[in-house]
Amino acid sequence: MSGRFITFEGIDGAGKSTHITALQAWLSARGHEVLLTREPGGSPLAEQLRELVLHQPMDALSETLLIFAARRDHLHTCIEPALARGAIVLCDRFTDATFAYQGAGRGFDLGVLAQLESWVQQGRQPDLTLWFDLPPQVAAERRAAARVPDRFEQQDTAFFARVRHGYAERMAQAPQRFVRLGADADRAAVWAQIASALEQRPWW
Repeated sequence: MSGRFITFEGIDGAGKSTHITALQAWLSARGHEVLLTREPGGSPLAEQLRELVLHQPMDALSETLLIFAARRDHLHTCIEPALARGAIVLCDRFTDATFAYQGAGRGFDLGVLAQLESWVQQGRQPDLTLWFDLPPQVAAERRAAARVPDRFEQQDTAFFARVRHGYAERMAQAPQRFVRLGADADRAAVWAQIASALEQRPWW
């Protein structure tokens, strides 16, 4: 039996991390093997590349190439083997984030991103993408209260408004796999939206 690949997307501060661990527990309690992972990162090599991407200054092309290099190793060493043995993979960000952040946010060529996506993923896409959508100003207030910002989190609200639009564009291109969540609701209400999205899919 092949596994299922579920990705969590949204601007920084949207609440993905809280709910991805809750979903891991929910699925594990139902007897599923669950791999919880993230991007950039998820494999030893990809985690090293993550540190460069998050903390070292670089241009948009260098940033994009490092992200896709990390993604290729992550797919090859972690995600694909887990799916092959029937596990459910929960990933905090995947390629939609690259189109949103590097494409819409930084203005990087979407055609180049699409070509890299094709080369690196060889057709692999998530079975379900949960998009935690909320206004950039709300996300900024949450980030300020939670942690010291990295190179991306330091961007202004105009950048995150472009990122949000980039996610909306990706959803418009693949509405069958996206579920938009109103992430400005309280935790219980967001979880109810996640549970509803899962209940509509006969995987469990």
